[in-house]
Amino acid sequence: MFTDSQILEIKNYGLQVETVEKQIERFKIGFPTINITATATIGNGIIQCDEKEALKYAKLFDKKKKRKKIVKFVPASGAATRMFKMLYTMLETYDSSEESYKKLFSNKGLHTPAGFIENIEKFAFFPQLSQILASDGYSIEELLQKKDYTTILTYILTEKGLNYGNLPKGLLLFHSYGNIYRTALEEHLVEGALYAKNHNKDVYIHFTVSPEFIQGFKSKVAETKYSYQETYSVKYYTDYSIQKPSTDTIAVNVDNTPFINNDGSLLFRPAGHGALIENLNDLDFDIIFIKNIDNVVPDSQKDKTILYKKVLGGILIHYQSAIFKFYDKISKSKHLSDKRFRLVTKFISEELQFKFPEGFETWPRNDCKEYILGILNRPIRVCGMVKNEGEPGGGPFFVLEKDGSQTLQIIEKAQIDTKNKQQLDFLNASTHFNPVDLVCGIKDANGKKYNLTEFVDAESGIITTKSKDGKELKALELPGLWNGAMANWNTIFVEVPIETFNPVKEVTDLLRKEHIQ
Repeated sequence: MFTDSQILEIKNYGLQVETVEKQIERFKIGFPTINITATATIGNGIIQCDEKEALKYAKLFDKKKKRKKIVKFVPASGAATRMFKMLYTMLETYDSSEESYKKLFSNKGLHTPAGFIENIEKFAFFPQLSQILASDGYSIEELLQKKDYTTILTYILTEKGLNYGNLPKGLLLFHSYGNIYRTALEEHLVEGALYAKNHNKDVYIHFTVSPEFIQGFKSKVAETKYSYQETYSVKYYTDYSIQKPSTDTIAVNVDNTPFINNDGSLLFRPAGHGALIENLNDLDFDIIFIKNIDNVVPDSQKDKTILYKKVLGGILIHYQSAIFKFYDKISKSKHLSDKRFRLVTKFISEELQFKFPEGFETWPRNDCKEYILGILNRPIRVCGMVKNEGEPGGGPFFVLEKDGSQTLQIIEKAQIDTKNKQQLDFLNASTHFNPVDLVCGIKDANGKKYNLTEFVDAESGIITTKSKDGKELKALELPGLWNGAMANWNTIFVEVPIETFNPVKEVTDLLRKEHIQ
């Protein structure tokens, strides 16, 4: 399939030829769609805590975390180009003419060019923008008055000014506190001090960052951390990793032949956030909080976020303790008694919401014992779920596994056969969606770290259509970090308030009340 020079190229890239051949075969056969058996809802797959229960779990977390080593794991994206898509369109189409002004500014509303310009002074980056413009002889007030939006946008997006179109979200100013301004990265430092502080007041935060931005992250942390350490009486330990090139996948043409770049080389592409299971696997902590870089709020809005992070952590500790006790007793006993069989299967069915294969109770008892131990001896994740209010993203479902069991999974629309009416009905009946709000336990009952790559469902990747140099191509995404990469974990879904989900997908999201101090 490959020439000698291409084989050498693959090896130099850090990949195995056999792996790349399997990827090309995957393009040919595709991925199987997920077989959903039910939508997870409150009382059937999703736990709902009242105020009393929430406080109970939060207190449990605060009490038990003293013996745990905790880290915040923050997947930080590459350049925030998509966040400024509307501004790029404005820059390309606005020419200061009355015609282009009417075309761009006829629509009103928060997420429109008019909404952006009319509220530009409310952005945390406005003072810095004004200062940079002034240093080059411009007055932003005069530019606004003259409707010279081209200069303003140029100074926001390009290296002439803020260069925001080429920076990651973590390094953008998100929130204002009087004359103090915080980036998204700094908000994660603050959050870490408020719920992920270890017993000795150490705060560990791990950022996954594109290689070109690591130095920027390190510089921002070095510049700001001492102030936050003093304010919150903590000590920060920040760590960084990149999405490993060894997890990249080959791209192919529409006919599934390798895509060749203009210089004659093969094209390899990052394989989506599912590749980050490798980064997660390199960490050695008892509790790992996972939350996206852009899902942060100013201090005035943080109370519910902090409370429910602790709630999720308390639920993790509660269920992990029960799992460990069952595992310890069953693994040490020669035979699985009828009483213990009933107790453990009830716990797994009712608490972990795992549905055994049909006829499981008739299996030979030793086979049942091994199967049950296999269920108990897995990493565990507690996933916050918010009510579905039309946001894009995966949702919580029961899924049929190859052995006939049914498990809780986070499923993306792209994984579902929407031509199948029943599957589509399950999708449309979804009441909650995944805000990427996870707390993970990656150690077994003896404190030994799991090899997380052993719990990935390799069959749940996604093939997408992209383009390069004007040519269409097909790209292969590995099973998503909280989808197929964690498919064989024990999963617990918990409803969390919508107030805990405030992502910044486009720049005007920063104008929403949740982001105003």
